[in-house]
Amino acid sequence: MKSRERVLAALSHEEPDRVPIDLGAMPSTGIMALAYVRLKRYLGLKRGVVRVYDVGQQLAEPEREILELFHVDVIDLKRTLEPCGPNGGKWKKWQLPDGTPCEIPEWFNPEPDGSGGWIVRNAEGKIVMRMPRGGYYFDSVYHPLERMRRPADAEEYDWDAHKVKDEYIETLRRKAEYLYKNTDYAIMFFGAGSVHEWGQSLRGWSNWLIDLRLRRHIAEALLERMIDVLMYNLRRYVEALKDYVQIIGFGDDLGVQTGPQISPEIYREMIKPYHEELFQYVKKHSKLFVFLHSCGSIYALIPDLIDAGVDALNPVQISAKDMDPKRLKREFGEQLTFWGGGIDTQHVLPFAKPREVMRQVRENISIFAPGGGYVFNQVHNIQARVPPENIVAMFRVAYEYGTYPIR
Repeated sequence: MKSRERVLAALSHEEPDRVPIDLGAMPSTGIMALAYVRLKRYLGLKRGVVRVYDVGQQLAEPEREILELFHVDVIDLKRTLEPCGPNGGKWKKWQLPDGTPCEIPEWFNPEPDGSGGWIVRNAEGKIVMRMPRGGYYFDSVYHPLERMRRPADAEEYDWDAHKVKDEYIETLRRKAEYLYKNTDYAIMFFGAGSVHEWGQSLRGWSNWLIDLRLRRHIAEALLERMIDVLMYNLRRYVEALKDYVQIIGFGDDLGVQTGPQISPEIYREMIKPYHEELFQYVKKHSKLFVFLHSCGSIYALIPDLIDAGVDALNPVQISAKDMDPKRLKREFGEQLTFWGGGIDTQHVLPFAKPREVMRQVRENISIFAPGGGYVFNQVHNIQARVPPENIVAMFRVAYEYGTYPIR
């Protein structure tokens, strides 16, 4: 089977020839640039460029040679390493913390903070991101509506700045058409929006959680403005991409290690109606599969996510409370495609020996893969210090053991 056909079969709960494999089809299934550099050295790959496309998480964009080596079946529509017209921006030289040359987006302008770390300012000069000395990520530290006190304050915010521009939509459409016609990969567009996470970004975590519970007039005012923007963008994404792209991705982290961030009741009352509006629009106007990235222990929310219209769930954080693979597959395997959950990235992939990595990959494939409805990926991004031999062992077993029928 071709990669696109393989992924579509899995998403349709059919058994393809083998389990589809993902590396970097969206910014939570990828690899940090530091780990990527070590992986390339381990493999003896000297050509190419290390391009840090996600500056916050410091993710490298996997090059075609890596995708082919690991038998990857799905790619990110917004890839910049393909020769197919505008790539959405220009690039400039930078260095990773270990001194390795790389490229970062031209618009990204980190500056030293005076203590060995980095800061990033917005156009008004406000510090919006920080990387402390010895850190690995640029963390967002600016919440533009943090001081909001009344619903009317939402009207003063520049919501139009979040609406996609015609040029961007046309760039996406051209890229999607090129990749569809010139590759066999399944194509994912991730970036269709978030609801809960956007509220956290605008208000800050503490404020937003309090809003949802005790200041609902504030939360509702923001949600109404947010959904206007999200639906404006979504209508344009779907119309431009529906003939070329197979998966459209949303991101809304709803869990922590021990349970949901918000109760199922608050989710149903405050967030689910907006999820449903977004996801059902996709289903009514295209054949795109709805992909949701949601970290942590979200077992209690999965029935509502399915009801809202989620087709594929990622990252399937099997190390979190109540996220046992057997239970998830038994209870939700006929309704959900599990996209991830292939190996624990908190304890096993970074610290175990390759033999243990291989054992857990085999075990989880044997649970998730039968009957289709499974795409292999590690739980979230491969972190900076993961040994390259573990990465190679993981993908080797995913390819060799993932042949149907699963042994």
